[in-house]
Amino acid sequence: MALILLLETTTINCSVALAEDDKIIAIKEDKTPGYSHAEKLHLFIEAVLTESNKTLLNLDAVAVSKGPGSYTGLRIGVSAAKGLCYALNLPLLSVDTLTSIAHQYKSLDFTDGYVIPILDARRMEVYTSVFKLENGELILISPVEAKIIDENSFEELKGNKLFVGDGVGKIEEVLSNKKNTSFLQCLPSTKEMAAIACHKYKISDMEDVAYFEPFYLKDFVIKKKKN
Repeated sequence: MALILLLETTTINCSVALAEDDKIIAIKEDKTPGYSHAEKLHLFIEAVLTESNKTLLNLDAVAVSKGPGSYTGLRIGVSAAKGLCYALNLPLLSVDTLTSIAHQYKSLDFTDGYVIPILDARRMEVYTSVFKLENGELILISPVEAKIIDENSFEELKGNKLFVGDGVGKIEEVLSNKKNTSFLQCLPSTKEMAAIACHKYKISDMEDVAYFEPFYLKDFVIKKKKN
């Protein structure tokens, strides 16, 4: 059985887990605002290893949430993952953050329609993609994009729609009166990464550790200080 270390740092949730095949055997998370991931991440890695009576030498791979998301959070998570892979000569797996969030539909009684993961960006902008849920499988029908939200957003999708993610508040503000529309405010977590990462490991869908970079989607913008 493959033992995979999972790292999720794209939002305020600093999430670390160990998975054997696609089952989580230990997890540590902290959703406290402030993005102190740099201080927490390695402590959380030690914690999940200790809880499961494993060491770094037992690992078969490291998986990281690749974005989009917080620029700082992505840098911290990817740097840690690459560092471990270099030091331990392990394969690196990447998991699309929006795909991972989309799998949180399973916490609800939602069996048919569109699952639309939403990550908060600036102002009324979000990072999003669109999946169609068919026979329990998520089929990607619209790739990742940055989108400005208004009352006409996603109206081309006919049928049940479930919005999931930490940017759902923006969607709910303008689409709450639409029919067949549901909302699930949530943060990305390593809980949803396990099955995706383990599948990638089995089919050897691995990244080049030397050249892998986070998927920022947009360039980092430095905020100017007010005079």
